[in-house]
Formats: sequence, structure tokens, C-alpha cells
Amino acid sequence: MPDSPRLPALRWRPLGLAAAFGLMALNALAQAPAPAPTAESTDPAKLGWMQGSPPPADKTIRFADGSSYRFPQTRWSFSNFRQLVPTTQVSRGLGAPAELPRSERADLDGVSFTPLGKTEPMSWRQAFDANFTDGIVVLHKGRVVYERYAGALRPEGQHIAMSVTKSFFGLLGAILVAEGRLDENAKVGTLVPELRDSAFGDATVRQLLDMRTGLKYSENYADPNAEIWAHVRAGNVLPRPPGYQGPQTFYEFLQTVRKEGEHGGTFAYKTVNTDALGWVIRRVTGQSIGQNLSERIWSRLGMEQDAYFTVDSVGNEFAGGGLNTGLRDLARFGELMRNEGRQGGQQIIPKVAIDDIRKGGDRAAFSGYPTLPGWSYRSMWWISHNEHGAYMARGIHGQALYIDPKAEMVVARYASFPQAANAFNDPTSLPAYHALARYLMANPR
Repeated sequence: MPDSPRLPALRWRPLGLAAAFGLMALNALAQAPAPAPTAESTDPAKLGWMQGSPPPADKTIRFADGSSYRFPQTRWSFSNFRQLVPTTQVSRGLGAPAELPRSERADLDGVSFTPLGKTEPMSWRQAFDANFTDGIVVLHKGRVVYERYAGALRPEGQHIAMSVTKSFFGLLGAILVAEGRLDENAKVGTLVPELRDSAFGDATVRQLLDMRTGLKYSENYADPNAEIWAHVRAGNVLPRPPGYQGPQTFYEFLQTVRKEGEHGGTFAYKTVNTDALGWVIRRVTGQSIGQNLSERIWSRLGMEQDAYFTVDSVGNEFAGGGLNTGLRDLARFGELMRNEGRQGGQQIIPKVAIDDIRKGGDRAAFSGYPTLPGWSYRSMWWISHNEHGAYMARGIHGQALYIDPKAEMVVARYASFPQAANAFNDPTSLPAYHALARYLMANPR
């Protein structure tokens, strides 16, 4: 399989976890003729995907034939995963939704920034389309100042979070460490004996959290023999080929991973770390990771909607990228993080856990990301170390939760960008977030 299209001065690197979702999108894009697709030309409603009773054969999207992972079909499927694969519920509880005050501002569409590597400015509104945004919510001081939807996503809908999912479970791990229920220096094999003989056996929980494990595991999608294929097929993330005889679940696959190098070295983004962490959390708490998310966070924030997880054949949630949420609820979670774990006078999350995330990881161990110079990785969060102390949860195809403590701003975005790697949308995303933060600080209302 050929490499994905390259940005000027950007080196392609293997994608993380849910990049499996983007494989066929990359193939389709690489073969697509000019002109390049636009948000308008790939609008799923205009293209008629899954419309009709039943939809015409050429407008039907399915998991089994791989069409749900092809672009532009992804512009519909990313907002409709529950119709394609098995899922489990993450309950919001029975209480009324918490108020999300509104003070929307039309002036934000005109906020200007210069994309990375460019000289011509772009507006916030132009970036919405350039990034194939399905929906975006901006909170400033806890109030909705901007909300817009496109494609197949609606305010009452849900969208796959891809690897933003990882940050939820990095946080859950950090919470358990802060509470003393989980020793970050404990070996994974002592907590999950089934992993004792795997590569994870002598890795510490902290090495899992910061993805500094030595694993024989490639996420190079140009290599048909890369271990990522066995991983995603075991978990039913992608259709299995005829006669498949490999591992049947995520957890079965984890037991086959072998060591390469030593743990504790440089940062290496590999999805299996999150699935291993999910098993640790499940074993320590006695609950599934979905139940943990519901009880610890989702049912305590006054969310508007239940969330849901894609699952493997025995119901194990895809900890590395299977969470689907409403956009406003993702923003609510970001606001909880911005407020250092407090909401409604209650400390929902230990402040020490968020403080530890915000301080970041070993910056010397973080390299290979041209659009993220000076960043680091801690507990499955991406830390910018910029003058505002901004940090992020990131997922392929443009999924993002951006938190700027100094500007008191949260940006929650779902997207269906044609290329999986965020290196392709970072140039029109990261400077846009920072410009908006500066504008809100300079022009409060």
C-alpha cells in the first residue's frame, strides 16, 4: 500500500490506533483524480449516502465490505457508527442535563490566522470547511460562544472520537493513581496475570500511560504484515478476511504482543498501550471501562446524551478509539478539565491528576512530530507547553478537544478529514485555536 499524500516539509509517520479507520480513506484519496475534494463536494446529504427505504445499492454503506471506511462515505459513517457495528452504552444517568449557558458571537467567524507553513491568512470560518469539520463547539468561561454543524452530524447526534478516547482512559488511569488504587510503578503482569508472558508483562503502568514501552508492534499501514492488522482484526475494527484464524478479541491479541527494545525509552505512539491500560483498569476496578467512564465522569456532569463504545465480539470496549459522544458533551468534559476537575461545587476529578497531566511528560523523549515542536505526552494527553499552557486530546481525521487554561477556552471538534494523519489538518487547526484564544482574551464580552 502506498504512503499517504505528503505535506510540504512534513514526513509521514505511522498513525495511532484508530488510524485503522482511515486506511481505506487514504487509499481512496491517493487514487482520487483532481480536483481535490472539498467539504461542499463531499457533503453526505448532497451525495445521498444512506438515503431512501432502502438506500440504492450505490448509496449504501456497510461495515462488512469496508465501505464505511472509505472517503467520502466516512463523512456519513463517522456520525453513525451505531448503525454499523456492535456497541455498548455509557449511561449519562437519570438526572436532568446541566445547563450550558450560551452567548454566541458572530464575530468569531472573522478571526484571522496564518496556517503553518503558509503566508496567506485564513479565517476561522474558512478553516471550518478546510478541515472538513462535522461540528465544533467553543466555550469561553463556561459559555457557548460558537457552535456549528455540517455533514451528517447534528446537535442531537453522536460522532466517533477516534483516539480522543485514549485521553479519557489516560485520565481514568491517572485518577486511580491519585486515589492510591493503582500503583503507577506496578508491573502490568502483576495486575493482569494473563499479560505476564507478553511484552506488557514487565512494563510499568506509568510506561503504559506515557506510551514509553518497547513493543514489537508496527502501525505502518504501508506494510501488510504490520502488527496493527492483527490488532484491529482481532477487535473487529476492520472486516476479517475469509478464513481468518487469528485472535478473536482485543485481549487475546494483547497476549501475543512481543517485546522489542526496553521499556522506558522514547515516546512511541502505539494503540495497544491503551487497550492494555483498559484491561488494567478493568481488573483493578472490577468494572468495564465503559462502566468506569459512566460512574466516574459521564453520569456526574449532567451530560445531554448517553455515549457509546464500539466493542469486539465478546463486548470488550475499544479503549483506543471506540468512544462516540455528542459534541456538547465532549465540550462539557473539556470544561471539567479546564476547571481542574470541579463542577457545581464538587471535585469530580482529583486536582492532582489534572495537574500531573498539565505539567507534561519528558520533552526530550518526544520527537518526530513536525507540527508539534516542543510538545510532550503525559497520561495519553498531548501537552503543548505554549505560553497559555494549552493541552489536547487528539484523534485521527481531525477529532480534537483543545483546552486553553489561560484563555479560559475549550474547543471540541469532530471532523471527517480525508487524510487520517493530523499532520495534514494541524496547519489549519492549531494556529486557529491559538488565534481564537488570543482574540477572546482581547475581546471579552
